[in-house]
Amino acid sequence: MRRALGFKLTTWGPKLMSFIGYLESLGHTVITTDDAVAWATSTPRHSGDPVHWARRLDVVRIFARHLKTLDPVTEIPPEDVVSRRYRRITPYLYSPSEIVALLLAASRLFPLLRAATWQTALGLLAVTGMRVSEVCRLDRPDVDLRHGVLTVRNSKFGKSRDVPIHPSTTAVLAGYAHVRDRLAPKPAGPAFFVSTRGTRLDAANMSHTFNQLLTAARIAPVPGRRRQRIHDLRHTFSVATLLDWYRAGVDVQARIPLLATYLGHVDPKSSYWYLTGSPELLELAAARLEHTFTTTSTTVDHEVRP
Repeated sequence: MRRALGFKLTTWGPKLMSFIGYLESLGHTVITTDDAVAWATSTPRHSGDPVHWARRLDVVRIFARHLKTLDPVTEIPPEDVVSRRYRRITPYLYSPSEIVALLLAASRLFPLLRAATWQTALGLLAVTGMRVSEVCRLDRPDVDLRHGVLTVRNSKFGKSRDVPIHPSTTAVLAGYAHVRDRLAPKPAGPAFFVSTRGTRLDAANMSHTFNQLLTAARIAPVPGRRRQRIHDLRHTFSVATLLDWYRAGVDVQARIPLLATYLGHVDPKSSYWYLTGSPELLELAAARLEHTFTTTSTTVDHEVRP
């Protein structure tokens, strides 16, 4: 039902099956709060984060609400069993030199097709802010090298969009396509980016190789924070775009909806979160706001002065 409404459930689906497997291992046929909490707090990586527990428990709670209409003895875990405090994970913003280091590390992968695929895909993520899954899902007809436009189909909540790209990006993609066709003349499908077997890249497995590239690029983990992610390239692109707009003196408020559309956000408020992405961005935003207030105050003062 939720998939029919546009939810991908790429994370929640496996979690729900994990919970069902947990009940089966105990021989239990009814959902109880005790079992739900025990499963939610017994994470595969032994996380002690109550927020993570709460998110796992949400999977059970939503399923239990549905199941209770069919089986009245089903227990729905209360909202306050574990902390409901919401916390966004602080993104990591890659410096230009770190992105270059990642691309160089990707170029050293073996064999040549793997190196070309990873270097080009990473570069595309860095210059467009696309989601990893969107890059992996690109088919050859979706990459219009003549007009410099990528078509992202059936993305989050079933939405599709066109992503214009710079001529330099188009040239790199064309170069990759030439190498790909030479090294994988008989691919297994229509995917634009292919593995060494000629198959589509698996977005779920991208993080494994990316962690290796982080090490090869000598990008060290930040103490007290989790390891940098490939998804952080999307955050880096968004913050860099906002910084460029502020430095150019354009009306950032008016352009936020454009950024939201380009990134494929369902709601522009998702793009506003990037304003908290870096101290420099916050400083520029505060300076712009202070200037606006000062100008408005002066104007009002002149208008009301006798």
